[in-house]
Amino acid sequence: MTPRQQFLAQAAQRILITDGAFGTEIQNWKLSEADYAGTLTLGRDQKGNNDILALTKPEVPESIHRAYFEAGADIAETNTFSANRISQADYGAEGLVREINVESAKLARRLADEFAAKDGRPRFVAGAIGPTNKTLSLSPDVNDPGFREIDFDYLKDVYREQIDALLEGGADFILIETVFDTLNAKAGIMAAIEAGNDLGRDVPIMLSMTLTDLSGRNLSGHTVEAFWCAVRHARPLTIGLNCSFGAEQLRPHVRTLSDTADTLIMVYPNAGLPNELGEYDEMPVTTAGLVKEWADAGQVNVLGGCCGSTPAHIKAIAVAVTGLPPRAMPVPPVQTKLAGLEPFVMAA
Repeated sequence: MTPRQQFLAQAAQRILITDGAFGTEIQNWKLSEADYAGTLTLGRDQKGNNDILALTKPEVPESIHRAYFEAGADIAETNTFSANRISQADYGAEGLVREINVESAKLARRLADEFAAKDGRPRFVAGAIGPTNKTLSLSPDVNDPGFREIDFDYLKDVYREQIDALLEGGADFILIETVFDTLNAKAGIMAAIEAGNDLGRDVPIMLSMTLTDLSGRNLSGHTVEAFWCAVRHARPLTIGLNCSFGAEQLRPHVRTLSDTADTLIMVYPNAGLPNELGEYDEMPVTTAGLVKEWADAGQVNVLGGCCGSTPAHIKAIAVAVTGLPPRAMPVPPVQTKLAGLEPFVMAA
């Protein structure tokens, strides 16, 4: 079976579990500049460049992946949130983008296969790509609303470089996450589709939106319904929400997305809201109880955690939803042919 078929088969049986935060887990290692840089001489400080650890200190991401798999995760998201040419330019490491992504995917792949071999349960690798610090929909200059630092084709090429490397390293899916600008996500979608076409195979896409206010909109102003309408053509394997807020604040938006989208729903919220020190206090049992409400209501297919979540949070979530049925996929609305266009049909 293809990774898509395997994933759908597993998701039909139970609620799947994705992993938790990477950034806050890396912070717990209290790494120095020398730890981040290793033997690299890039002319700029590397402290805080979490993605480069795949090259300079791979035991750190390896230990985190291992802890999440041991906690019950079915999916490892690669430690590549900022492993693109735009973000790595801040560290003078843009020339290492391919190497970082290949090695990060290989590391996650090796551990996924190791755990799958132990019990025969498939484990999956999602190649994670973040939004970058540029936006296609909004100007960074309040005095020039029409100004854009980059254009669509440039961002598509940036994503294509990263996606090619993630697939080379063994990623099953491409996860376009923390989407604050829907147009950025569309550039990632096009890059993933082109990569799959050039490889001559299916490259499943996962999409995860992040909300910037409690009304349920992202930075480019899209509601969850509008976001789904804007990306549905890509036939994503999953669509959902991550980061944003804690599970308590995401409740109405998870319900709306579950009622709207005719594909699998994946949600991985923060461990509550940060305190005045920017730290996350929500206990694993609290997070697990909140996301279990979504499972009890039949609204989710995949659950996990984002900022502040730990292996303990993932274990608590996995235990809380064990035995609960996954969300049933709604039947797509009947569509008529318009102007010669064929109606949308979900891919198997």
